[in-house]
Amino acid sequence: MSEELLLGLGLLGIVVGALAQAATGMGFSLVAAPFMVAALGPREGVAATVLLAVFASAVPLARGHRHVQPGAVAGLLLPTLLCTPLVAWAVRDAETRWLALAGGVGVVIAVVLLASGLRARWLATPTAAVVAGASSAALNVVGGVGGPPIGLYAANTGWEPDVARANLHALFLVQNAVTALVLGVHLPGLPQLGALGLGTAAGMLLASRLTAERVRAGVLALSLLGGLGLVGAAF
Repeated sequence: MSEELLLGLGLLGIVVGALAQAATGMGFSLVAAPFMVAALGPREGVAATVLLAVFASAVPLARGHRHVQPGAVAGLLLPTLLCTPLVAWAVRDAETRWLALAGGVGVVIAVVLLASGLRARWLATPTAAVVAGASSAALNVVGGVGGPPIGLYAANTGWEPDVARANLHALFLVQNAVTALVLGVHLPGLPQLGALGLGTAAGMLLASRLTAERVRAGVLALSLLGGLGLVGAAF
């Protein structure tokens, strides 16, 4: 595949990922990371993705910040921030494909169970928030896709659409900023920023038309996409 085609696919991934992020509160890295890794290589691709993900959350959060629940965000963010540097250190010289495979299989199973109507009180507890935050940190460092565990937690909380989007934007903005600092900052180019702006604007227009059930379905679908992507990347 030519370099020009890879770069074009990378821009397309940014547009679609930014649209999903603005509309549902997550999805940028799930969509964009595979294209960015293909275009830039594993390390630079992940580094570029997490920094762009910061910007993908910033504008929607600026508009919906009044809906953020600080306590809920902190319960997810604390284990995420604690685990990010530890995971980065632990896997610095390791083969990460098997970690990604295990995480991907777990995400796929969890999405299928939740989509089938599974409800468990434990899935919305502080303990579940810690597990989701720590798992998100590990997957973000390994593959730049930390959204699925958080999405699974959010899908079981019963948050209203505006609250869900605001909480997820706040969480992912901080998480990805920290991950970018740990992995190394890879500044985006103007074409990438343009693609990001286009997708974000489209997603913000779409967000106001989504019901709670559609947001939940979108989050689960994006989580499933991320899980399958992790499984596929391991082979």
